[in-house]
Amino acid sequence: MRSARIEVHPRVSIDHVCMMRQGPAEFIASCRELGARHIVLSSPHLLTDTGPEQARRALAGTSIEVEAVNAPFAVFPNLQEDRGEATATMLKLIEIGSRLGARSAYFLTGGRARLDWDAAADRFAELVRPCLLAARERGMTLMIENAPALYADIHIAHSLADTLELAERTGVGVCIELYFCWAEAGLERLFRRAMPICGLVQVSDYVLGDRSLPNRAVPGDGAIPLERLLGEVLEAGYEGVFDIELIGPRIDAEGPLAATRRAAERISEILTRLGA
Repeated sequence: MRSARIEVHPRVSIDHVCMMRQGPAEFIASCRELGARHIVLSSPHLLTDTGPEQARRALAGTSIEVEAVNAPFAVFPNLQEDRGEATATMLKLIEIGSRLGARSAYFLTGGRARLDWDAAADRFAELVRPCLLAARERGMTLMIENAPALYADIHIAHSLADTLELAERTGVGVCIELYFCWAEAGLERLFRRAMPICGLVQVSDYVLGDRSLPNRAVPGDGAIPLERLLGEVLEAGYEGVFDIELIGPRIDAEGPLAATRRAAERISEILTRLGA
């Protein structure tokens, strides 16, 4: 017999990626049904003509807070070939996010093309500088997340250590994506290093043997030691929310809403046991 549904922990966030087929209004309604208090909204929806207004109306009268918006940056074209497109798009999203009350925006850097890592980092710093100023004026934080080398066409920071180095060089914050860094060495040390600039921690699970992306699992269905890692993040001083980000065939087969509900319950249980 299935246990009774528990209340979603106040430090759980639901990412729009979990239900990308839903527009902003439908997604926010789903999060209300789940009982989530924090959400992350997705730029493909927000950058449409009607997306921001849909989100604004759906949020009105609710207690849901927009923790972050996710953003494209120097994806097409890449860092080497960009002529201002990345900066312009990010500035637009910062304005939209600010109007919706978002605390932050997180994003990938864009690909390096033929640049070496240091040159790509310098180019990223140049393109993102006006965005940092605009975000600070609106009380928002910009963050980059760690993503694997399979994403080399759209990103240059492929480990948490690389992400921290790039963040410290350029003045952006970090979003820790546990799915992509859980097996790295020295995570406790990296978590402590990240805390002064960490604004978001993302959670999902990995099933041993998976060789393709995207193919995430509901927390507890895979091999990531989430309770230990979340405990280490909390011990390092993290005070923010834990953002559930699910995508892939397992999630589609179960149904995005059902999978997200199980994920929210499991992460809530872990956070409650940890005293968060």
